Amino acid sequence: MAFVIHAVTALPTIPQPPSPNPLIPVIAIDGPSGSGKGTIARRVATALGFHLLDSGALYRLVALAGSQQGVAADDQQGHARVARGLEVQFGMDGAGEERVLLAGTDVTRAIRTEAAGAEASRVAAMPPVRTALLSRQHAFAQPPGLVADGRDMGTVVFPGSPLKIYLTASPEERARRRHKQLKDKGLTVTIAGLSQEIRERDLRDSSRPVAPLRPAEDAVILDSTGLTIEQVVDQVLALARSRLPAIS
Repeated sequence: MAFVIHAVTALPTIPQPPSPNPLIPVIAIDGPSGSGKGTIARRVATALGFHLLDSGALYRLVALAGSQQGVAADDQQGHARVARGLEVQFGMDGAGEERVLLAGTDVTRAIRTEAAGAEASRVAAMPPVRTALLSRQHAFAQPPGLVADGRDMGTVVFPGSPLKIYLTASPEERARRRHKQLKDKGLTVTIAGLSQEIRERDLRDSSRPVAPLRPAEDAVILDSTGLTIEQVVDQVLALARSRLPAIS
């Protein structure tokens, strides 16, 4: 089946976001920065023909849009308003490369820098923003299924997911992967700088009072240190086929 590209536009404010349809299978993949969860989620979604949710991109977009609109860095309600009104499209270009549009403007490179990641971590710690984005994330759960990648997919956003993966790797491995990923995109970075940023990001994400980064109680912990992308994808697909009878 072909990979399905899911587009999101502004949604109305919903005081109490509805729960996602329990009949639609969701594979939740959580993990720290640089663990490879984005790459793995995309490959698994492609293999299964599922929709894909990159939740981290939503927080990066809120931070970017907030800055563009002059919202103060500590204005939680202001960022929540931005989150509710995002006009976003996720997709791929003719070469199969990721493209993210914000209000019609290509911001793919702008949201994939390490600075954007740090801003996303700050915004993600704001409870009103997380509430504003919850219904938008639920909206990605459409037939035939969803692969959701983030930091609280299995613990907060999709706690009823039949398959929760917590993907991790050693800090050294994660820094090396991020270095290669960003260099391939033409960005100038150093492994030493990335290692420091990863340690700081881990501390922020795991110690924030709202939806801290941690494995769900029933998550499968998968350490990808020393494994190839293909090996990790194969393990996740094997787990999916054992947990989701509809795709076995």
